[in-house]
Amino acid sequence: MKIIKYFIVGSISALTDFSLFYIFAKILKYNYMVVAFISYAIATYINYILSTKFVFQSGTKYSKKVEISLIYLISGVAIGINQISLYLLIDVLFVEMLISKVIATAITFFWNYFLRKNFIFKESINKKKGKNIID
Repeated sequence: MKIIKYFIVGSISALTDFSLFYIFAKILKYNYMVVAFISYAIATYINYILSTKFVFQSGTKYSKKVEISLIYLISGVAIGINQISLYLLIDVLFVEMLISKVIATAITFFWNYFLRKNFIFKESINKKKGKNIID
């Protein structure tokens, strides 16, 4: 099932995001909002590479250039959701930084999966015919 594969890919990407966030925001004390933005952007690229290799078929609807542009457009909104979530959790509700990062990541996971599956990597009806597809 694609969502399970995406969960594994997302977990690898999230581990990258968390690791960079932890090192630069928690240990080195850089501004968590700047670090969150950069670590999320890097994790998004890793997610795209792994998703097109293991989860979604790349090039079914758009060229690779358009795909990556759309990924970053969708992820741009997700980064905004992530940043707002972090700000509210850390600065308003005083939730610990790493717990806040986990919550913010969970919020954006489904946003990213739904739009990638149903918009960017959506297979045409002709390609689905004859296949037993379970998502």
